Amino acid sequence: MTESLPATGSVEAVSDAEAAEVVDDVATDAEASVVGRLLIALDIDGTVVLEDESYSPGVVDAVAHAHAAGHEVMLATGRSWEGTRHILEGLALNPEYVVCSNGAVILRRLGDGADARYERFHTEQFDATEVLGLLGEHLPEAKYMVELPDGRRLYTDHIDDWNLANADRVGFADLAAQPVSRIVVVSDEDTDQDFVELVARIGLNEVSYAVGWTAWLDIAPQGIDKATALEKVRGWLGIDAPHVLVIGDGRNDIGMFRWAREHGGRAIAMAQGPDEVRSEASELTASVMEGGVSAILKAL
Repeated sequence: MTESLPATGSVEAVSDAEAAEVVDDVATDAEASVVGRLLIALDIDGTVVLEDESYSPGVVDAVAHAHAAGHEVMLATGRSWEGTRHILEGLALNPEYVVCSNGAVILRRLGDGADARYERFHTEQFDATEVLGLLGEHLPEAKYMVELPDGRRLYTDHIDDWNLANADRVGFADLAAQPVSRIVVVSDEDTDQDFVELVARIGLNEVSYAVGWTAWLDIAPQGIDKATALEKVRGWLGIDAPHVLVIGDGRNDIGMFRWAREHGGRAIAMAQGPDEVRSEASELTASVMEGGVSAILKAL
């Protein structure tokens, strides 16, 4: 049986450059359809960047590769928006949503390209009076910061590692004067294990918390973490539940690891993460120093 051919003159000739672009588009669409469009959520510290804020080897190119393959690559971080914005710019990344403040804040992109900007689209909040009272009693020498629902932050003492743009220094008593989206506590006198034991001892009720690998404690409204925010984003984007891939290295990533696994997705821990974090992952990758994120994304 002979297949019919297009009528003479019905096929338009194009330049080599245009033809290459068409082939590239077809290949990208085919790759995304084979894998399925993924929602890829990346932690920042210890995952995308090193302690000195330099990028993990190969991660910028790897993010571009995953984006070109048709996947939705975004950040899910404990950082506030002020500490996240420049990381997005460094990655040349404009996702539709960004999860900040350990899930208490979700930002949405408005516009595209050079005109793109982000608005606070969904924000959680709680009354911090009781929690701050407990913490102040047990950690009177610690340094405190709260993030307000409108993005402003209040802090008691300067810390070099904090980005203090859009932040005001206040007395401890003023921190709980209005509802907050999160509380951050830093204590130079304590270790991360000290914080773990303190939380168990004093009983922080009605809130969610995460202890950092250095001596800091991050507190959010009850039931709120990266996973709850990412589930909202997944629904808004219309991505199937099993098509999620999350990568992180800290205790504040455990929630999103469990969420990804429960939905049939991939939860990937960085090699340098604590044992209790790596045990919650479905896979391990190389350390942030060795380009662990790059290895995963380039293999998609």
